[in-house]
Amino acid sequence: MEAEQQRPRRKGQKRKLEEDVAAAVSSAASVPAAEEGDDGEAEDGGEAGGDEICCHRSQKTLAREVRTQVEVLERSFSWRLIDRAAAKRATHILAELAKNEEVVNVIVEGGAVPALVKHLEEPPPLLAREGSAAGGDRPFEHEVEKGSAFALGLLAVKPEHQQLIVDAGALRLLVNLLRRHKKGSNCRAVNSVIRRAADAITNLAHENSNIKTYVRIEGGIPPLVELLESTDLKVQRAAAGALRTLAFKNDGNKNQIVECNALPTLILMLRSEDAAIHYEACSMCTWISYDELDACKVNPSAFGGYKCLVHYPIRVGNSSMFVGLSPVNIQMILNVLNPILLYKQSSKLKRRSIHVIYYYVIVGVIGNLVHSSPNIKKEVLLAGALQPVIGLLSSCCTESQREAALLLGQFASADSDCKVHIVQRGAVRPLIEMLQSPDIQLKEMSAFALGRLAQDSHNQAGIVYNGGLVPLLKLLDSKNGSLQHNAAFALYGIADNEDNVSDFIKVGGVQKLQDGEFIVQATKDCVAKTLKRLEEKIIGRVLMHLLYLMRIGEKVVQRRVALALAHLCSPGDQRTIFVDNNGLDLLLDLLGSTNLKQQQDGSVALYKLANKAMTLSSMDAAPPSPTPQVYLGEQYVNSSTLSDVTFLVEGCKRFYAHRIALLASSDAFRAMFDGGYREKDARDIEIPNIRWEVFELMMRQVQFIYTGSVEVTTNIAQDLLRAADQYLLEGLKRLCEYAIAQDVNIDNISSMYELSEAFHAMSLRHTCVLFILEQFDKISIQPGHSHLIQRIIPEIRNYFAKALRPNPRNS
Repeated sequence: MEAEQQRPRRKGQKRKLEEDVAAAVSSAASVPAAEEGDDGEAEDGGEAGGDEICCHRSQKTLAREVRTQVEVLERSFSWRLIDRAAAKRATHILAELAKNEEVVNVIVEGGAVPALVKHLEEPPPLLAREGSAAGGDRPFEHEVEKGSAFALGLLAVKPEHQQLIVDAGALRLLVNLLRRHKKGSNCRAVNSVIRRAADAITNLAHENSNIKTYVRIEGGIPPLVELLESTDLKVQRAAAGALRTLAFKNDGNKNQIVECNALPTLILMLRSEDAAIHYEACSMCTWISYDELDACKVNPSAFGGYKCLVHYPIRVGNSSMFVGLSPVNIQMILNVLNPILLYKQSSKLKRRSIHVIYYYVIVGVIGNLVHSSPNIKKEVLLAGALQPVIGLLSSCCTESQREAALLLGQFASADSDCKVHIVQRGAVRPLIEMLQSPDIQLKEMSAFALGRLAQDSHNQAGIVYNGGLVPLLKLLDSKNGSLQHNAAFALYGIADNEDNVSDFIKVGGVQKLQDGEFIVQATKDCVAKTLKRLEEKIIGRVLMHLLYLMRIGEKVVQRRVALALAHLCSPGDQRTIFVDNNGLDLLLDLLGSTNLKQQQDGSVALYKLANKAMTLSSMDAAPPSPTPQVYLGEQYVNSSTLSDVTFLVEGCKRFYAHRIALLASSDAFRAMFDGGYREKDARDIEIPNIRWEVFELMMRQVQFIYTGSVEVTTNIAQDLLRAADQYLLEGLKRLCEYAIAQDVNIDNISSMYELSEAFHAMSLRHTCVLFILEQFDKISIQPGHSHLIQRIIPEIRNYFAKALRPNPRNS
């Protein structure tokens, strides 16, 4: 009865305290111009609420308010009711101010840290002469410590203040707060102070390896593990969140968490289907009740502006449930709460949605435990974590899905059996569905998991069968380097199974790998290895299936197969593929297309194919000159000694020659001197339309019999080519073609090709064709390139008819 009478009085005290806090924060937020300093300049904006203090106050006013509250804390460390009430009010005010990160530095500089740390422990008992405290021997028990822990947790959000708080002695006292449940009381106040202490430890240890170790040294891990079995879900979540942070990249902490037998509890928490736990999970947001919403200070726009929230102060992410979470995770929680508010009549939806946060934190603890710890990973698997983690892939919470996918990827790297078990238990299909999520991180983690699973041959076929190939290929277009790399690694695994090669090629996977713009070098290397792996598989039944697709498949599939085989087939199979099975026609159709991308694909494939055809390729070395039988010496070149024929060039210039040498060098000269022409018996023969220097160089080639050498320069090569063609000097003609080929470029390619046609210069013509294929990207922007392409298509066909000789294995 007495307890029932005291309950309204406690509620009245709490309400009055909250009103005092609001008034204090409001006074810090709105100050008359006369109080703004000597300059008398007032802040704009008129009235302001406690939720808008970041916009409507001066640094001086804030510093003065902080110092006032620090002084209150310094003089109120006792059990007297007036002191406890003042201390509670001061911690609340400092916590409210600390919710704004812009004010955190002012609070720290005002000396709040030591004062708050002092109030993390109980004050000494009152002496007999001081009398007993009014309102009970221990007024506001746990409340002041809770407020101090909450404020310190908010200050620790800034990394630069973490060590300062630890140096002030906060860790030992926070760990002591975690043990308050051992006093036998499981009241709401005890659970609240424990939760605030766990959240403060989470923030202090966030990305600070030294503080993580200090927590272990201070004995903080065992009580956190014990709290996983708390009947209060908020306490469970706070303890799990702290353990998750402490386990990340700290092997000592991981080992102690496992040694404290945390794994069975964590697995049970994942498996829980108890309706009471669902209810408690839902009550984590207390209705989401109006009392909790008052504490949340949640921005109504985060909930779609739902009416029941409009009257609440605006500041996103300051609820007690958000302490220690990153802004991304806070937004995740808000996204989860949104449908609850919109459909508040559906209790099942509320409970399920809030419960996913609980799952998310638990799977995060397990993930950090197994990270880079093979032994712990095995223990986690033996404890039965696999199936509940796979179940989370179908969670309605994106964060839970992401953490589960990451954890499965870590499990899959343990051993081959684990990879198979993950797939057998149904993980592949939800992972593939996650690849198509709009959430980048979710896609990244699902690709990561599939990449590890794809290193097993049985899984490789299963991933493709369940539709994973195309989504993975699409991820190669991402601008996110990690996402690209995870997708590329998964594709590398898939390519190892010969049953997947045809599917890979049929959907355009080879072109995707070749055309991709990859951000990091590791991804480029992975893609190169994938193409090499595919190349090695194109033999036997795989090649036969591809040839079948190239004959009877849809046109787009036929073209993809022809393009892929041009790049990946072995030289020995080229004739079978491109001559016997009409693959060359498919590539020429692409080259002759009006679609620029198809033209580019066709040109690249044809050039690749030409490089593999070793018998005829671009002239990369000077051809040998005709082999002479006898060398008569330099002294007989243009010498009258023993000369029996003279050529008149440019009307009067004489060039002395020897009929026997001319007969041996050219069919044209043989016909001239040994046939029925008038030159047969003539002593002097006139040569029209040829300049002296050209004729002299031509005769030096003829006179190879005399000298054994000749040099053709680019400035005279074209004229010499005409003369060589006229007199059927094939050796000289080849040397001229080689010299001219060295001068082929983007600007003159069209005229060079015309030159090769005019004088039947086949080597030069082949060089021009290969140059056009190789430099198609640049040539395609030149005027008249379409006409040039159409002209060379017949020549390309002739080129490959000669280059693709019969396969010796089939002859």
